[in-house]
Amino acid sequence: MKQSQISDTWLQGVAARKIHMEQLKSVELFNGRAAMIGILIGIIIEGLTGAGIAHQIGLGALIDGYTSCHTQYLPFCF
Repeated sequence: MKQSQISDTWLQGVAARKIHMEQLKSVELFNGRAAMIGILIGIIIEGLTGAGIAHQIGLGALIDGYTSCHTQYLPFCF
C-alpha cells in the first residue's frame, strides 16, 4: 500500500469513530429525556390515583410481599 492509501484508511476510521460517538451522544440524550418524562408521568399518575409506580407497572405484589415480610405479618417470614 502507498502512504496516501494508508493515510486515507486511517482518516476514514477516525471519521467513522467520530460519527459513531456523535450518534451515541444523541441517542443517550434522547434516552435520558424519555426517562425523565416517564418518571414525571408516573409521579403525576401516582398523585392522581394513589397507586405507586411499582403498582402501576405490575410489581406491586412484590413490594407488598416485602412489606408484609418486613413487618412479620406472614408466618413464613423470619
